[in-house]
Amino acid sequence: MSEAPGASETPEVGWRPFTVPNLISFGRLCCLPWFVWLVFGAEDRWSAALLLGVLGATDWVDGFIARRFNQVSELGKILDPTADRLLLLVALVALIVDGSLPLWIAVLALVREGGVAVAALVLAAAGARKIEVTWWGKTGTFLMMFAIPSFLAGASDIAAAGVFGVLAWVFVATGLPIHYWSAFGYVPQAILAVREGRAGRAV
Repeated sequence: MSEAPGASETPEVGWRPFTVPNLISFGRLCCLPWFVWLVFGAEDRWSAALLLGVLGATDWVDGFIARRFNQVSELGKILDPTADRLLLLVALVALIVDGSLPLWIAVLALVREGGVAVAALVLAAAGARKIEVTWWGKTGTFLMMFAIPSFLAGASDIAAAGVFGVLAWVFVATGLPIHYWSAFGYVPQAILAVREGRAGRAV
């Protein structure tokens, strides 16, 4: 899946690996070990929550830069959602082990992410064309990427921990349903992608 809806209707943009959005996405991936160390090595939940919140916010930043400054690339269409998914997966597993995230929320989020990942592999094997990430998909991921650090901050020893605990439930109450809604919304796109992919091979 790629990072911007409607990109399949635009001309080929090329791989263009050395763009600012791609460097931001790569930097997000490189910060994952730092996040894990903050949670388990330094046992600093607040700093880990801040880092995860910043990494979640950069998801919007790299997409804006790509569109605003004509830096959309084929690599970015793969790297950006990959960074999103890995950030979410690593954060969920880390918070399960840490105990700062309710298990049922983590399970629901992991099931959704696992389902989308498996579906993407099946579609690729079926020869489907690339499916574009929808606005709902990006919004659900964005909200979840703020819900998770809010749970982490809510379990920290800072004075405002209670406020972040409330925010965490607000984010997850909106983000998790949208996350699932967006997943089901890809079904019609997936069917069309398979048909178009097979038609393209037949030409």
